[in-house]
Amino acid sequence: MSENNKTNRGKSNFPWSAGETSLISRRKFTKSLCLLSGGLALGITKMYSQSGQTKELLVCKVADLAVGEMRAFATDDNGDKPYILIHLSENEWRCFDQKCTHKGCLVKYVAEDKQVFCPCHKGVFNPENGAVVKGPPSKALPQLPVTIREGSVYVTLTT
Repeated sequence: MSENNKTNRGKSNFPWSAGETSLISRRKFTKSLCLLSGGLALGITKMYSQSGQTKELLVCKVADLAVGEMRAFATDDNGDKPYILIHLSENEWRCFDQKCTHKGCLVKYVAEDKQVFCPCHKGVFNPENGAVVKGPPSKALPQLPVTIREGSVYVTLTT
């Protein structure tokens, strides 16, 4: 086969010449991909993150919760973030995440024993600070600040 025949046969399979195509180098492609990825990540982070902002949530009136009682409530409309408000004494209020730090079971305040109790694995927490007293949980219950103002009980949420 002649050299001219080999060249023509190859051109029929690939009819474009190098000058007609716009080639992009690996470096330019990688740079563009990184810029695009970084921009998307920054945009998503900015859109979903508003950290540092606080919001007060009205839980109940002071008169609605007697000393020694607990009230369960959610901090979102879906009920996905359950918390408990505990009226420990005349001027003492505490608010804890209701999900146990061990397996996520819902904890309850037991006034007679002065403890926050997880019925799933018998975990016990201190109602003063949420610290683990006994049981499988290894971390304290997350706590929200409580504010009493004009006869109402508010908790402060940080987003």
